[in-house]
Amino acid sequence: MKEFHVDGSTTLSLALFTDGTPQFHAGRNSGTRSCISQCSLVPDVFPVLAAAHKTLLAKSRESLTTRTLHSELVYNYSGSKHITESLKRCGISDDTTFVLAARFGASADEMKMVEKLIIGKEIDLEELESRANKAQIQKHYKISGLELAISSLADSITCRIAARDAL
Repeated sequence: MKEFHVDGSTTLSLALFTDGTPQFHAGRNSGTRSCISQCSLVPDVFPVLAAAHKTLLAKSRESLTTRTLHSELVYNYSGSKHITESLKRCGISDDTTFVLAARFGASADEMKMVEKLIIGKEIDLEELESRANKAQIQKHYKISGLELAISSLADSITCRIAARDAL
């Protein structure tokens, strides 16, 4: 688990898991206030932090598009303006085994609860890049080879997250 300061006072705790068992799927509907998403579309932590910042900004303006702070994080990361589609693409499904758990303002005990829901092996966040499905990311975010010649996948996704509302 690693903790990041997203704005001056709020933290985002991230933990990366592999080999998750189906028991973690109960967590997505159990009322826990954490964001659990599949990671094939996450090449780096930076775009997640950009989505988290955008989420906290929407909360401060009382303009969340979704019902909860954590579903807003998934929505902001997805790149789509459709909530259902965002949660389908970037949320977990029954065959998800590579999981990124994120929680705003979490204590160590709260992250241990999330770990119990997932029942997988926690791995280092540095493994995101090697486990990301680059072809799927390029297709989902419509990133061309020409763009990748001058930028990284993480930078391209971050630009799309930042500019989505303006387009």
